[in-house]
Amino acid sequence: MRPKFLFAAAALALSGSLTGCGAAPAPQGQAQAEYTLTYASPYPPSHPFSRADQEWMAQVEKASQGRLAFRPYWSGALLSSDMSMEEIRHGVADIGLITPIYAKGGAHLLRVQSGFYGGVRDIGEQIAVYDCLAARFPGFGRELHGLHVLAVQGGNFPGVLTRTRPIRHLEDFRGLRLRAQSDAVDVLKQLGADPVNMPMSEVYSALAKGVIDGVVAPADTIKSLHFSEVAKHFTSIRFSRGAYPARAVSDQAWRRLPPDLQRLLIASRKDWEAALNRELIAAEAAGIAFGKTDGVDFSPLPAGEQARFDRLYNADAFGQAQRLSQVGIDGVPVFRAAQQLITTGTAHQCAPTEDRP
Repeated sequence: MRPKFLFAAAALALSGSLTGCGAAPAPQGQAQAEYTLTYASPYPPSHPFSRADQEWMAQVEKASQGRLAFRPYWSGALLSSDMSMEEIRHGVADIGLITPIYAKGGAHLLRVQSGFYGGVRDIGEQIAVYDCLAARFPGFGRELHGLHVLAVQGGNFPGVLTRTRPIRHLEDFRGLRLRAQSDAVDVLKQLGADPVNMPMSEVYSALAKGVIDGVVAPADTIKSLHFSEVAKHFTSIRFSRGAYPARAVSDQAWRRLPPDLQRLLIASRKDWEAALNRELIAAEAAGIAFGKTDGVDFSPLPAGEQARFDRLYNADAFGQAQRLSQVGIDGVPVFRAAQQLITTGTAHQCAPTEDRP
């Protein structure tokens, strides 16, 4: 167990992560909440994700009529990126931003399925496809044991931001060391790149030091993560991407809440997802505008090259689905279901369950 995990767990054991009458005293003039939940995120409070989180917390506190309150911990004070699911399960925080796409174990299907969304149109459809898949395939729920998902997150479509030279054709990937999400690693290898999968919070330093040549990321990171300071070329190659469970409460915290507050958290899911979507779209526009004033060169990938890339991406996704059999997971039906939902445009017809994985 890592020192950070031990320290955070001990700190919360002392303070009480979910409290009723034992809650810390409320500020003078403010009524004390009946239940206080800790919330943790690896991002600073100014990040678009965190702004959506704060909007959700304020809405839920108001809707609970002051019975429920949140105590947030930002900037990785309690929660890491690669161990977030385990940390929430074990009570490092009651609720947190989870990232199964970075998990080092125990989330094989959740991580790989995010690459099954080739051709998906927008963030809303990403989430709708995820809901359909999670409702249909029990493997999603098994990998989320001990957690109750409070929000599913899609995202802006990544491009490629590079330090010193732009990507004009697929051949330009050759020799580049790029941070990329796990679903893009194999296809980038086919193009001759050297992809690495690291948490986004480590990318700025890696770019600044020349450890990596670039990052597969959406344009919002140009401003929100200050990437324009360390990379100057953005190519709008479209990496199709999927949704994944991104906010969750531990089962132990969930079971301590009364049924009416559990129902309130369930009902708040759409509001949290809508806030995330608004922040993501606004952040992308802000990132592009900021990049243009900060010396970032923007260029599209020629249509023929994009079509060639799309074929490689979907073929690789199917291969990843097949390779899940090595860990006892039949991923091919999940891949085919995702593609059927996207090609027919029927994902929004799936109604999520109340406590969806």
